[in-house]
Amino acid sequence: MTPESAHLDLAPDVQLALRQGQPVVALESTIISHGMPYPDNVATARRVEAEVRRHGAVPATIAVVEGRLTAGLSEAQIEALGRAGPAVAKVSRRDLPYIVATGRTGATTVAATMIIAAMAGIRVFATGGIGGVHRGATQTFDISADLQELARTSVAVVCAGAKSILDLGLTLEYLETQGVPVLGYQTDQLPAFFTRDSGFGVDHRLESAADIAAMLKVKWDLGLDGGVVVANPIPEAHAMNRSDIDRAIEQALADARARGVTGKETTPFLLERVNAITGGSSLAANIELVLNNARLASAIAVALAAPGSMG
Repeated sequence: MTPESAHLDLAPDVQLALRQGQPVVALESTIISHGMPYPDNVATARRVEAEVRRHGAVPATIAVVEGRLTAGLSEAQIEALGRAGPAVAKVSRRDLPYIVATGRTGATTVAATMIIAAMAGIRVFATGGIGGVHRGATQTFDISADLQELARTSVAVVCAGAKSILDLGLTLEYLETQGVPVLGYQTDQLPAFFTRDSGFGVDHRLESAADIAAMLKVKWDLGLDGGVVVANPIPEAHAMNRSDIDRAIEQALADARARGVTGKETTPFLLERVNAITGGSSLAANIELVLNNARLASAIAVALAAPGSMG
């Protein structure tokens, strides 16, 4: 047992799948506690897990439970996170040692989920959107730890791009500097979470899950550690009008400034305000894009698990 694994618990189905080389998809838990209101959060978490299973992989929703790094939550644990909501600690890399040492429970961000997934041996992770460089970061230096984690931790993150509340241009510049490939799944354009096109391009376009899996294998075979952003546009039927969502984001940003919201509270606040301003339309879009990402992540995990794929 390594020092890392001494703090890690795997659900029985996750442990069995990993031992047998079967496909596993990591899922984060801040989307449960901080990303959506109850009971939509719990219902969505269960739907996402079911979608992963339906497409041939084993879901591993990740959190810290009473000081234990946990890959694969029970229904009761998901329910507890959903009911507690924002009262649950939001855990990124810097917070993990404290939460574990004090035996607390916390919902993991993209960064912390990547860390725990890598410890467990899970290579593919589905989420809604990654964090990034916040608007106004030239003054505030508010940059999500997700970006640095992508530079160092070898997990592919399937997402609908970066959250559109961010400065997407600076986010792409940061990822380029850190050597993180941004792949577009059947698109040349970086999706912007609620919309299919941000106005920015991706680094490379790939047409299939098998092509993405092949590139991941080559990257890691070459010893090029670090993650990959797999940008998967929200389905056309559920995409929001770009001008409508831009107006809602501008209003939410103004509200955040007026209330002095900063740091790790910024993203949950903005998502909640955008949902309120759009009359719930953004929440519906959020749910659909997460399900869509779970489907693609499952297909990539299945391709990676194919005989001979990972050498």
